[in-house]
Amino acid sequence: MRYLVEKNFVQVIGTIWMPATTCAMEYPLTAHDVENMGGFTRGNVEDWLTSHAGDFQSVDDFRATFGDEWIEWDSEESEFTYNDCMFPSEDD
Repeated sequence: MRYLVEKNFVQVIGTIWMPATTCAMEYPLTAHDVENMGGFTRGNVEDWLTSHAGDFQSVDDFRATFGDEWIEWDSEESEFTYNDCMFPSEDD
């Protein structure tokens, strides 16, 4: 027997409220969320984050997946920032 696990999410980088510093977070994304967005497009996800990413005073960039569809980071630098925030170096 095989099981297929599908994980849908939005990875976000931006400035949090206090202290005002760059942070990263991953929000789960459900079929209900995508239906309420009006479809899985970059603009719709960006609008959804406006009301669902309250931990951030501003969202700088995001990456999202739903099913087989991906919305990639606007820049490669955003992916590096996300990884630095989520997986900090143990040397520091």
